[in-house]
Amino acid sequence: MTLHPNSAEARDVAYHLHGYTNARAHQQTGPVVIERGEGAYVYDSEGNRYFEGMAGLWSTAVGFSERRLAQAAARQMEKLPYYHSFGGRSHGPAIDLAEKLIELAPVPMSKVFFTNSGSEANDTVLKLLWYRSNAMGQPHRKKVISRLRGYHGVTIASASMTGLPINHASFDLPIANVLHTGCPHHYREGLEGESEEQFATRLADDLEAMIQAEGPETVMAFIAEPVMGAGGVVVPPATYWDKIQQVLNRHDILLIADEVICGFGRTGQMFGSQTYGMKPDILVMSKQLTSTYFPLSAFMINARVFEPIADESNRIGVLGHGFTGAGHPVGAAIALENLAIIQERDLVANSAEVGGYLQAELRTLADHPLVGEVRGVALIAGIELVLDKAAKTAAETPGKLGGYAAARLFEHGVISRAAVDTITLCPPLIVTRSDIDGLLVALRKSLDETLVEFG
Repeated sequence: MTLHPNSAEARDVAYHLHGYTNARAHQQTGPVVIERGEGAYVYDSEGNRYFEGMAGLWSTAVGFSERRLAQAAARQMEKLPYYHSFGGRSHGPAIDLAEKLIELAPVPMSKVFFTNSGSEANDTVLKLLWYRSNAMGQPHRKKVISRLRGYHGVTIASASMTGLPINHASFDLPIANVLHTGCPHHYREGLEGESEEQFATRLADDLEAMIQAEGPETVMAFIAEPVMGAGGVVVPPATYWDKIQQVLNRHDILLIADEVICGFGRTGQMFGSQTYGMKPDILVMSKQLTSTYFPLSAFMINARVFEPIADESNRIGVLGHGFTGAGHPVGAAIALENLAIIQERDLVANSAEVGGYLQAELRTLADHPLVGEVRGVALIAGIELVLDKAAKTAAETPGKLGGYAAARLFEHGVISRAAVDTITLCPPLIVTRSDIDGLLVALRKSLDETLVEFG
């Protein structure tokens, strides 16, 4: 591809290193430059319109042109454009947002800690739990258990908790004291003839065995997404969360719910924890918190997490952790307005209703020769592609089939994301049935074209 020397595309190639991108391939192809958004759609620099089937990065609840969020940001910029929370200082938007989040919490919570991204939030959670273990006189209790294919971020600590090989390769990860138990994907990991409930029992037994092998006194926490996102939209099997929590409760192991993707309506309830009966001690939030109009994340902790941390800060004299932009007044103001919109327009109910329609329509694709499994809940879905349904195998190169299908979808005006060979979808909460109908037309065309290529 030849890029005009002064074009945005050429300047991007010259000066910009992209995350989750093949840097050498990018030098040849250049970027797609997105210039504006309108509702659930975005437009590139050539004027092409795309249905944003991923809500950006699983994150834009209210769409790409919500004026109320821009106005909230402008008002706060004029009043107090920045202040911090170090040394006991605070400001109205952070106070109001902390109070609002505790009010929304699916289980009783005590305090909110603000950070700037989901990765940073999970990194801080791990650090504070080490601090808590020391405060409780348990310096040996430092291990956290995550899951294979789980996604918890890309800092050194959060990427270690992530259970995807691409996030570990050549980064010297994972670090010590981070363990990974089985992925709850019945289609891929279930044994022949094994029911979902039997599979869930086996996963809980495997977790119990790991805890026993490590020593229950060394394990402090278990971190998990209610529904796995980047790992391929993995929906937990029946009874999974009940059985897992029984194991954790037996050993007094804390549960961290990573709600970065699931939170604020994605699963048809305000939090994924409510959808699956989880009772977390810590709940991590980002993405839809501000509809990602501003970088902001947070986590809530309950009293049994907070009290030892508070005692230790008193013993030392300070909690020696925090971020310059944490709880940023502009971000907090946007979050408050965003949450108000979600509640006023009943977007959680829209997620459940239109999401139910999405799930039903996607399952009409199940008889397509390339579709191995359709899975999801409300407005998050995955379509796993295979070339051999019986063997559940795709192309020899992992991701080739999914990548090709996602590229065809893009040509038909839909932005999706391929998680290896699973096409993932996570549209804004404002989507309509009409939007879903257009998506399905594009999906069918793309699958048929992919079948021609690989058939």
